[in-house]
Amino acid sequence: MNTLVENGEIQALEMRLLLQAIYERYGYDYRDYAPGSLHRRVRKCMEQEHLDGISQLQEKVLRDPDCMTRLLLGISINVSDMFRDPQFYAALRTKVLPLLRTYPFVRIWLAGCSTGEEVYSIAILLQEEGIYKKCRIFATDMNAVVLQKAKEGIFPLGRMQQYTKNHLAAGGKASFSDYYTAKYDNAIFRPDLRKNVVFSQHNLYWPQETGPRL
Repeated sequence: MNTLVENGEIQALEMRLLLQAIYERYGYDYRDYAPGSLHRRVRKCMEQEHLDGISQLQEKVLRDPDCMTRLLLGISINVSDMFRDPQFYAALRTKVLPLLRTYPFVRIWLAGCSTGEEVYSIAILLQEEGIYKKCRIFATDMNAVVLQKAKEGIFPLGRMQQYTKNHLAAGGKASFSDYYTAKYDNAIFRPDLRKNVVFSQHNLYWPQETGPRL
């Protein structure tokens, strides 16, 4: 058998074993993840952990939860912007919130909230429409590292110019700069924006063999 082919088959087997181990040990199921993207991210993690092979990474991941956290951070796609797709937020403001305003209490679930840009966008929108006080936002993500960043509400100051444009295009009613304090290279968002936010680590995956979620 060609050596390159044999090595490729061994690496593919090691990858399957790694993903199965992650699934059984931590409950994260990446077994059907796009192979090319997954291989690149796993390789990068191996370099950062100073490991020579996938089997070594598997052993470390199984024994070291902190290593699993770092691998998860590398595998997960944590990309978000405030008021990304302004037309969506504009429609939410004009078509959905008037209906929600008629309810005595509103619960909103933001699954996969990443570093929190969407959370603060929704909170700002609700405040501008005068219904934040009767809302509870549940912000969840499977990744504890990015969830902690969301709780802190601190974002690079350099992004605020684009976020200001997005907010304005979404029908923003106040100056976007009123919602944060600039300090050094960071924008620190007002604590009252997360007053009615519950941040929680949560994995959306539900193994079929455990039966339906009730």
